[in-house]
Amino acid sequence: MHKLAALLILGLALNLGWQDDDDAPPNPEMQRQEIVNLETEAARAIQTNTGTFFRRVYSDDFSGTLSHGQPVNKTTFINAVQTSEVKYDAFNASDINVRLYRDAAVASSMWSARGTYREQRFISQMRVIHIYINTPRGWRVVAGQITLLPPGAQQPL
Repeated sequence: MHKLAALLILGLALNLGWQDDDDAPPNPEMQRQEIVNLETEAARAIQTNTGTFFRRVYSDDFSGTLSHGQPVNKTTFINAVQTSEVKYDAFNASDINVRLYRDAAVASSMWSARGTYREQRFISQMRVIHIYINTPRGWRVVAGQITLLPPGAQQPL
Protein backbone atom coordinates (compact mmCIF):
# COMPACT_ATOMS: atom_id res chain seq x y z
CA MET A 1 0.00 0.00 0.00
CA HIS A 2 2.87 2.38 0.82
CA LYS A 3 4.47 1.65 -2.53
CA LEU A 4 1.25 2.55 -4.32
CA ALA A 5 0.96 5.83 -2.40
CA ALA A 6 4.62 6.66 -3.11
CA LEU A 7 4.14 5.97 -6.83
CA LEU A 8 1.00 8.12 -6.87
CA ILE A 9 2.83 11.02 -5.18
CA LEU A 10 5.79 10.65 -7.54
CA GLY A 11 3.45 10.60 -10.54
CA LEU A 12 1.70 13.76 -9.36
CA ALA A 13 5.01 15.52 -8.78
CA LEU A 14 6.26 14.61 -12.24
CA ASN A 15 2.98 15.65 -13.82
CA LEU A 16 3.16 19.07 -12.17
CA GLY A 17 6.66 19.55 -13.56
CA TRP A 18 5.51 18.75 -17.08
CA GLN A 19 2.57 21.10 -17.30
CA ASP A 20 1.86 22.65 -20.65
CA ASP A 21 3.28 26.15 -21.14
CA ASP A 22 -0.22 27.33 -22.15
CA ASP A 23 -1.10 27.31 -18.44
CA ALA A 24 1.88 29.50 -17.57
CA PRO A 25 1.16 33.18 -16.94
CA PRO A 26 2.17 35.45 -19.83
CA ASN A 27 5.58 37.05 -19.64
CA PRO A 28 4.96 40.83 -19.54
CA GLU A 29 8.35 41.70 -21.03
CA MET A 30 7.78 39.34 -23.98
CA GLN A 31 4.30 40.83 -24.52
CA ARG A 32 5.72 44.35 -24.37
CA GLN A 33 8.42 43.47 -26.92
CA GLU A 34 5.84 41.88 -29.21
CA ILE A 35 3.85 45.12 -29.26
CA VAL A 36 7.01 47.20 -29.83
CA ASN A 37 7.73 44.94 -32.81
CA LEU A 38 4.18 45.45 -34.12
CA GLU A 39 4.57 49.23 -33.84
CA THR A 40 7.86 49.08 -35.75
CA GLU A 41 6.33 46.81 -38.38
CA ALA A 42 3.42 49.26 -38.81
CA ALA A 43 5.89 52.05 -39.62
CA ARG A 44 7.58 49.82 -42.22
CA ALA A 45 4.20 49.02 -43.79
CA ILE A 46 3.31 52.71 -44.01
CA GLN A 47 6.68 53.55 -45.58
CA THR A 48 6.10 50.97 -48.31
CA ASN A 49 2.38 51.88 -48.75
CA THR A 50 1.44 48.26 -47.96
CA GLY A 51 -1.89 47.35 -46.33
CA THR A 52 -1.16 43.67 -45.65
CA PHE A 53 0.13 44.27 -42.11
CA PHE A 54 -2.98 46.27 -41.18
CA ARG A 55 -5.34 43.62 -42.61
CA ARG A 56 -3.67 41.10 -40.29
CA VAL A 57 -3.22 43.16 -37.10
CA TYR A 58 -6.06 45.71 -37.06
CA SER A 59 -9.39 44.37 -35.78
CA ASP A 60 -12.37 44.37 -38.12
CA ASP A 61 -14.06 46.92 -35.84
CA PHE A 62 -11.00 49.21 -35.65
CA SER A 63 -11.81 52.87 -35.07
CA GLY A 64 -9.28 55.67 -35.38
CA THR A 65 -8.53 59.28 -36.12
CA LEU A 66 -5.90 60.46 -38.62
CA SER A 67 -3.53 63.37 -38.02
CA HIS A 68 -5.89 66.03 -39.41
CA GLY A 69 -8.94 64.76 -37.51
CA GLN A 70 -10.42 62.43 -40.13
CA PRO A 71 -12.23 59.44 -38.55
CA VAL A 72 -11.31 56.09 -40.10
CA ASN A 73 -12.24 52.44 -39.85
CA LYS A 74 -10.03 49.53 -40.89
CA THR A 75 -10.88 49.83 -44.60
CA THR A 76 -10.46 53.60 -44.87
CA PHE A 77 -7.21 53.46 -42.90
CA ILE A 78 -5.79 50.80 -45.24
CA ASN A 79 -6.90 52.86 -48.24
CA ALA A 80 -5.08 55.90 -46.79
CA VAL A 81 -1.90 53.84 -46.28
CA GLN A 82 -2.03 52.46 -49.81
CA THR A 83 -2.57 55.81 -51.54
CA SER A 84 -0.20 56.48 -54.40
CA GLU A 85 -0.20 60.23 -53.64
CA VAL A 86 2.24 59.75 -50.75
CA LYS A 87 5.76 58.38 -51.25
CA TYR A 88 7.98 58.07 -48.20
CA ASP A 89 11.77 58.36 -48.19
CA ALA A 90 11.69 57.46 -44.50
CA PHE A 91 9.04 56.56 -41.95
CA ASN A 92 10.11 55.59 -38.43
CA ALA A 93 8.46 54.75 -35.12
CA SER A 94 10.49 55.81 -32.07
CA ASP A 95 9.97 56.57 -28.38
CA ILE A 96 7.68 53.52 -28.18
CA ASN A 97 6.12 53.03 -24.75
CA VAL A 98 3.82 50.12 -23.90
CA ARG A 99 1.58 49.70 -20.86
CA LEU A 100 -0.02 46.31 -20.28
CA TYR A 101 -3.40 45.76 -18.62
CA ARG A 102 -4.26 42.05 -18.50
CA ASP A 103 -5.52 41.37 -22.05
CA ALA A 104 -5.19 44.98 -23.21
CA ALA A 105 -2.28 47.30 -23.93
CA VAL A 106 -1.73 50.95 -24.76
CA ALA A 107 1.18 51.80 -27.05
CA SER A 108 2.33 55.37 -27.60
CA SER A 109 5.06 56.41 -29.99
CA MET A 110 6.50 59.14 -32.19
CA TRP A 111 6.16 58.72 -35.95
CA SER A 112 8.65 60.67 -38.07
CA ALA A 113 8.10 60.89 -41.81
CA ARG A 114 9.90 62.37 -44.79
CA GLY A 115 8.61 62.11 -48.34
CA THR A 116 6.49 63.56 -51.12
CA TYR A 117 2.75 64.27 -51.19
CA ARG A 118 1.28 65.35 -54.54
CA GLU A 119 4.76 66.32 -55.78
CA GLN A 120 5.42 68.45 -52.64
CA ARG A 121 8.24 67.52 -50.24
CA PHE A 122 7.31 67.22 -46.56
CA ILE A 123 8.78 66.38 -43.16
CA SER A 124 6.43 65.66 -40.26
CA GLN A 125 6.24 64.16 -36.81
CA MET A 126 3.18 62.71 -35.13
CA ARG A 127 2.33 61.36 -31.70
CA VAL A 128 0.43 58.10 -31.97
CA ILE A 129 -1.59 56.02 -29.52
CA HIS A 130 -2.81 52.50 -30.28
CA ILE A 131 -5.08 50.36 -28.09
CA TYR A 132 -4.41 46.63 -28.40
CA ILE A 133 -6.51 43.66 -27.25
CA ASN A 134 -4.89 40.24 -26.82
CA THR A 135 -7.04 37.71 -28.68
CA PRO A 136 -6.59 33.98 -29.30
CA ARG A 137 -5.08 35.02 -32.67
CA GLY A 138 -2.62 37.47 -31.08
CA TRP A 139 -2.58 41.20 -30.40
CA ARG A 140 -5.08 43.26 -32.42
CA VAL A 141 -5.32 47.06 -32.69
CA VAL A 142 -8.88 48.16 -31.89
CA ALA A 143 -8.40 51.95 -31.73
CA GLY A 144 -5.85 54.57 -32.70
CA GLN A 145 -5.24 58.31 -32.57
CA ILE A 146 -2.63 60.23 -34.60
CA THR A 147 -1.79 63.82 -33.68
CA LEU A 148 0.36 65.92 -36.00
CA LEU A 149 2.94 67.98 -34.11
CA PRO A 150 3.16 71.65 -35.06
CA PRO A 151 6.46 72.69 -36.72
CA GLY A 152 7.79 74.37 -33.55
CA ALA A 153 7.28 71.20 -31.48
CA GLN A 154 8.98 68.85 -33.93
CA GLN A 155 12.38 67.38 -33.16
CA PRO A 156 15.19 67.23 -35.75
CA LEU A 157 15.00 64.09 -37.90
